[in-house]
Amino acid sequence: MSTMDGALGGELAAAAEQGRISGLAAGGQRDLRATAAAYPELFPANPFDPAVFGTIALATAFGAPWCTREQLRIANLTALWVFAADWRIDYLARATDDVDGVVERCLSTADGAEPDAGDHLSRLLAAIRDELAAAPSFAAHRPAWREELRRMLAAMRREWAWKSARTLPDLEVYLDNADNFGSSWVNVSHWLVAGEPGALDHLPALTAAGREVQRVLRLVNDLATYERDVGWGDLNALLLGADRDEVGRLIGKLARQALGTAETLAGRCPQEAAYLARQIGFSTGFYRVTDFWGEL
Repeated sequence: MSTMDGALGGELAAAAEQGRISGLAAGGQRDLRATAAAYPELFPANPFDPAVFGTIALATAFGAPWCTREQLRIANLTALWVFAADWRIDYLARATDDVDGVVERCLSTADGAEPDAGDHLSRLLAAIRDELAAAPSFAAHRPAWREELRRMLAAMRREWAWKSARTLPDLEVYLDNADNFGSSWVNVSHWLVAGEPGALDHLPALTAAGREVQRVLRLVNDLATYERDVGWGDLNALLLGADRDEVGRLIGKLARQALGTAETLAGRCPQEAAYLARQIGFSTGFYRVTDFWGEL
């Protein structure tokens, strides 16, 4: 029996597949760094160090390893845009008018308006919008895409208001605001360009399942980023009266529910259901070691 057929053959095959996925991520990282270079005002070196672009690209590549680099481009770009919007609202905004202005300009851009030259966040959103518009499915599903963007921005605005007023929500209300995490908008954007034939017939159900996954990711992120969130003055589930054990149990419960929902879709949308499961798996492993942001 050759080594290829023996005990090490499985290790070789697994590493080869992981290497291929890492190659997809390397290509995605180059695309993201080029985008950041074109919008330097959005991506200061701190906290947008090179690892931010690499980890975003890894997350999308491991989430949908059957895709090509080109098919992952929109997922990468929208995920990067979520980071830029989060930075602009959570950390740079100083007044309610600042936040409201960002939200209104971005929604106007999503609706087709051309942003001002100095509105870099909306300019990048317009570029994403126009790239998506080339997808045959975008026109029919643009309202769904716009709705996930609206939900995300509204959730970011809501969290900013909580922090500004120094009024902490309880854990349930906080978790109901998980749209600020942004993964649901990224999911819909990705499916519009890389979904399986027929999958978009089930987009409402897929989106609902993605929102369940998003709640899991919100809490997994919180466990990993507690110290950073305290230092940055950000909200975190562990600041709302829950300890790590309680949050861990809640993650397990929500993950089982989300995977159960995804399983109901697997017969009709196998790749999309697998993508949602892989989001949970990747994040659970990734956040045991590090998180996305660089240092201030």
